[in-house]
Amino acid sequence: MNTITVYNTYSNYLMREFKEKVYKLPISLPLTCPNRDGTLGFGGCIFCGEEGGSFENLPSSLSIKEQLIKNKEYIGEKYKAKKFIAYFQNFTNTYLPFKAFQSAIEDTIIEDIVGISISTRPDCISDEHLEYLSYIKEKHDLNITIELGLQSVNYHSLMKINRGHTLGEYIDTAIRLKKYGLRNCTHLILNLPWDDKIDVIENAKIVSALGVDEIKLHALYIVEGTVLGELYKRGEITLISKDEYIERVISFLEHLDPNIVIQRIIGRAPEENLLFVNWSESWWKIRDEIVSIMEERNTRQGAKFDYLNGKALKKFI
Repeated sequence: MNTITVYNTYSNYLMREFKEKVYKLPISLPLTCPNRDGTLGFGGCIFCGEEGGSFENLPSSLSIKEQLIKNKEYIGEKYKAKKFIAYFQNFTNTYLPFKAFQSAIEDTIIEDIVGISISTRPDCISDEHLEYLSYIKEKHDLNITIELGLQSVNYHSLMKINRGHTLGEYIDTAIRLKKYGLRNCTHLILNLPWDDKIDVIENAKIVSALGVDEIKLHALYIVEGTVLGELYKRGEITLISKDEYIERVISFLEHLDPNIVIQRIIGRAPEENLLFVNWSESWWKIRDEIVSIMEERNTRQGAKFDYLNGKALKKFI
C-alpha cells in the first residue's frame, strides 16, 4: 500500500519520534469500570461487551511483565520491531487503588519499552495520577499517552449510551493533561445513531481547540448480549451507511488541526457474537477507500481548519 499523505498517521509520528518502528504491547489488568460496578451505574456503556474494549489480549492472570515479554517476542519477531509501547488497553486502567496503579506502571519499565499508553475515562483521572505519571515520564524518558474514551461531544448522545459522564469531565481532563505534559489520545465514534454530521464536525473543532495530541476513530460495532444489541434487534436504532460513514470521516479530518496525530480512522472488532461490524467489510478496505476518495478530491486533514483564533476578525487584520 502507498504511504498515506492525506492525514497525519500514527506510524509516521512514531518514526519521527523514535527513528524506527515502534509497536504497542497490550496489557490486561483484572479490573472493571465505575459504570459497571455501581459507582456510576451498572452494565457499562450500552455498546460495551465483556472484554471491555480489548479482544486480543493475553489473560490478566499473567503478570504484567509476563504479558509484555510474551507479546514482545511475538510482535518483535513478526514486525521486526525493537522498541515498544506498553498499552493498558481494557476497561478503565486508572480505576484501581492508587498504589496498585503505581505498581502496574512500574512493572512496565523493562528493556525496549519507550512509552506507556493508558486507556481510561475522563472522570477517573486525578491530579495524583497525573503528577505521578509526569514524574515517571521525566525519570525514565518515556512517551506517556492517556487514551480517553469520549465517543462524542454531543452530551445528549453520551446520556443515550449510558456513558456516565458528559463533555464537561472530558474538557477538565484534557486541560489537566496539557498542564502535566502528558499526551492525550481521544477516542471518538462517528456513527452513533443519535449523532449527525454537525456533531462530527463539532467533535473535530472541540478536540482541536483543546490541543489534543492524537485521535482514534471507531465505527460503532454491535455485540450480541449488550443493550445496544437488543435495541438493534428490535429495530429501535438505525445505523448510517458505509458511504455516509466515509463522508463523516472526511469531514472530521478536514476540520481537524493538521498537527493532531491519527492513530486510526476505523477500528477492528472481534469476529464472534457480533450483530454488526464495519458493514461486513475489512477495516483496511474502508480505510483505503477513505484515503482514495480524499486523494481524488485533493483534500486533506486540516483543509477546513480555519475557525479558531478569532476567525471573524481576520478580515480586519
